[in-house]
Amino acid sequence: MCYALRGLSRSAALVQRTPTPVDRDFAMHKTAIITGLGKRILALWLFAAATVVSAQSQDTAPGTLRVYVGTYTSAASEGIYLFEFEPDSGALAPKGLAAKTANPSFLALHPDRPCLYAVGENGGETGGVSAFAIDPARGGLTLINTRPSRGGGPCHVAVAPGGGSVAVANYGGGSVCVIPLASDGGLAAASAFAQHTGHGPNAGRQEGPHAHGVTFDPSGKFLFVPDLGIDRVVAYRFDRATGAIDLDDAAGGRAAPGAGPRHVVFHPGGTFAYAVNELDSSVAVFRYDVTRGAMETIQSISTLPLATAGTGTTAEIAVHPSGRFLYASNRGHDSIASFAIERATGTLTALGHTSTGGKTPRNFNLDPSGRFLLAANQESGNIVVFRIDPESGIPQPAGIEAQIDDPVCIVFDHR
Repeated sequence: MCYALRGLSRSAALVQRTPTPVDRDFAMHKTAIITGLGKRILALWLFAAATVVSAQSQDTAPGTLRVYVGTYTSAASEGIYLFEFEPDSGALAPKGLAAKTANPSFLALHPDRPCLYAVGENGGETGGVSAFAIDPARGGLTLINTRPSRGGGPCHVAVAPGGGSVAVANYGGGSVCVIPLASDGGLAAASAFAQHTGHGPNAGRQEGPHAHGVTFDPSGKFLFVPDLGIDRVVAYRFDRATGAIDLDDAAGGRAAPGAGPRHVVFHPGGTFAYAVNELDSSVAVFRYDVTRGAMETIQSISTLPLATAGTGTTAEIAVHPSGRFLYASNRGHDSIASFAIERATGTLTALGHTSTGGKTPRNFNLDPSGRFLLAANQESGNIVVFRIDPESGIPQPAGIEAQIDDPVCIVFDHR
């Protein structure tokens, strides 16, 4: 069903529009349709009206940024949604359904081409990843193709530097897959696959490997896969030309037993890396050797206030574009933890916690300028906008939010 027709769902309230000729014509004939032509013709009229609504809702105003939101589609959500972000005020305007697709829980944009990639986090032994072409004028998405991720529960996707391949982490399968990109941005046949093995001390969550993220280092020579199930940031040497990967046991890093690494990010300077650990709600700080790909642990710091330790799990991590601050999201505590980054050592100092204004913050993202943070609260069904204080680095509520069912991932299209 089209996004604009979900009259009883929370997301339907996102579309705001003025009456169109189709609306007026539909109103004039509504009674005749219901009484004389039956339900089938009524459905055709509804479809025509919804098509016009969907097309109009995706116009993008000059000077704004497009924001794509991936969701879980088990409830009222239908796929990937488009928003319009005003970079001066932080205003966030809904533009409708960009693409109907199942469980696009994580998204990634191509650095050069107008293409977006989404995992399909479905059950079973094999999930998938899809490539979409972006309409340059309106931002709508058109499916190019879909390829299997070769493992169950794909949960994270990243585009390699240079844009030649995408990597996908399969949480359920505990594996990683690399897929080269065709000239149109579509997905070719997989060029590499690696299966992780092992387990961790948490019997409930670490009974086996659970690859939870894929991150290329800034040089594009290494692919890092934080695996929640085996407490490792697994490292692979990456061949840009062929899309091949080779396990490098001397590279990567290790988390504390039971920590459960989830996502990894690099400092803009390239010599430090940070892993958010889901199970023990911490951030691990690594000194990064850019030549060998080795990560040396130099600090571990909690993402929670001392009195609330053990009350939730982390989800996302991001470094401010300035390199001065780091942020992590806490589910259960429902907060963004803020840290100051020491320039010389890369170590973190806790600055405090900001409520996300909702329940179960999954992914969050910073706008390209670093002035705003947008948090996706999955269970409360809202995206909340925060203004970042340029001196303290602490996010403050901007008084702006949007309603959307089951938001999971936010990406800014700033190209």
